[in-house]
Amino acid sequence: MELNNTDPNSTDWYDGGYAENPVINFTIAVSVAIALCLVGMAGNIIVFWHLSFKIKRNKYTVYIINLVAADLIFLTFTAILMALHIYSLNGPDIFSTTSYLNCHRFVEICYKSSQYSGMFFLTAISLERCLSVFFPMWYHFHRPKNQSSITCFLLWITGFAQSLIESFVCPPEELIPQTKNCTGVKLMTFIIAIGVCLPLMVLSSLTLLINIKRTFKDQYPSKLYIIIIVAVIVFILSVMPLHILWLLMYFKLFPLDVYPMGLFYATVYVTGLNSTLNPYIYFVVGKQWKQKSHHSIHDILQRAFADDGEIKGERKISQSNEANISSCQTQNSDMERQS
Repeated sequence: MELNNTDPNSTDWYDGGYAENPVINFTIAVSVAIALCLVGMAGNIIVFWHLSFKIKRNKYTVYIINLVAADLIFLTFTAILMALHIYSLNGPDIFSTTSYLNCHRFVEICYKSSQYSGMFFLTAISLERCLSVFFPMWYHFHRPKNQSSITCFLLWITGFAQSLIESFVCPPEELIPQTKNCTGVKLMTFIIAIGVCLPLMVLSSLTLLINIKRTFKDQYPSKLYIIIIVAVIVFILSVMPLHILWLLMYFKLFPLDVYPMGLFYATVYVTGLNSTLNPYIYFVVGKQWKQKSHHSIHDILQRAFADDGEIKGERKISQSNEANISSCQTQNSDMERQS
């Protein structure tokens, strides 16, 4: 998502595309975006708290904790950015001040690094689950115990490095002239998102879908499978088209007139919606719809992110309990007949 040169007081951003007085429309749009961020922050805080301190960690929850942290940071700095926009729309002009430019650059770095890291975490957990399907023996016996933590640490560094490169190699004053540095950065961002992460997500999700279809007759699919597939679909439908649209607009290849300010707010909405929906996807998938009893958030999340060993253990316990109940019923019926 592009944050540079988003001065709503600049007529270049909305001239001819909006009403005569766009301040009111922009203020409403920004306020709705902040409300969306607050809803997403609440859900991500609940999930982060339970996964970090209430539920026993496994190799999958490590990725989810980092993904939730990235979504939470992303939504927090989106809300800060929108608050700055509201202040600038209804207050003094601060876009040319040094303090605003420094604050804007800091927000931009944190914003982009969390967005890129979140994309990397979703790709990593998709590949992780796909490896467990293709190479079950290696995954069970030879997978390094700290692989999830090391991978997440490296992905945080990669996302932060990519954000720094974008912010300093392609500053706002070099964006519109399309310098070689900016062109290289934009191509790098596009290749990483569309050329690397997108194919890996799609292939991994298709593999999980095929595995679900193959084993569905024998057992119910793992809830983690469903969470990964749904999260990937939501990410692809919401975030990826904007990457393509921004690149087309940068190289002036888009056939229609696209106003940067409108595209900027559209990007805020779809990326914010993606990060907001993730925790609620976990809640919905983790809930057992066939049971009428109300389960706590702890039980829902523990069920949603249980690994294969925990699932098999729960199935054995359930089968054992059913066998014991059946045995007791048989004994009671025999005693009634004898009496």
